Amino acid sequence: MVQRRIPTETVGRLLTYLRVLLCLAEQGVDTVSSRDLGNSCDVNPCVIRKDLSYFGGFGKRGVGYDVRGLIGEIRAILNLNRVMKAALVGVGNVGRALLANPQFEGEGFKIAVAFDRDPDKIGREVNDVVVEDVAMLERRIREEGIRLAIVAVGVSEAPEIARRLADAGVKGILSFAPCPLNMPEGVKVTCVDLPTEMARLVYYL
Repeated sequence: MVQRRIPTETVGRLLTYLRVLLCLAEQGVDTVSSRDLGNSCDVNPCVIRKDLSYFGGFGKRGVGYDVRGLIGEIRAILNLNRVMKAALVGVGNVGRALLANPQFEGEGFKIAVAFDRDPDKIGREVNDVVVEDVAMLERRIREEGIRLAIVAVGVSEAPEIARRLADAGVKGILSFAPCPLNMPEGVKVTCVDLPTEMARLVYYL
């Protein structure tokens, strides 16, 4: 596979293509054209072909793309063909839902360790993961060699937790706290702000 430096927008669209392809595979679809894939993703078929051309030739003219084959190619491109261990900080409602999600390993990661500061939660097992004391965070992150983390704590705690994760060697953080996290260079942060997204929908309604 030939791989060059690609635009950030292309990476985002590849994730969208992957999601749609996985749904098609579950529905028993074997092949899909760039037009049909584009309709499902709300992306121009020419953009899809250009995105995939960064990595080599896929699909057959007049036939389309082999769905399962393209899933494998995109997984390899996005480094999702191996399972990366992740840490979860905060085992409240959101944290428990994440631990119970069976799809994560298919997406390329597995929550291997979980932390909380509530004594009633520490030591409990949630979907084969034992909740540990957040005081042990740095040591356990280094022991497990974890570079990916999910922050599911309140706004007041999130910046300090994120800093500790970065200091322990984490390079990617998914945060459910609706507040900015000022991280050192080399640490990528993605924030999921559910209330804001709901408010956006309300505006359009």
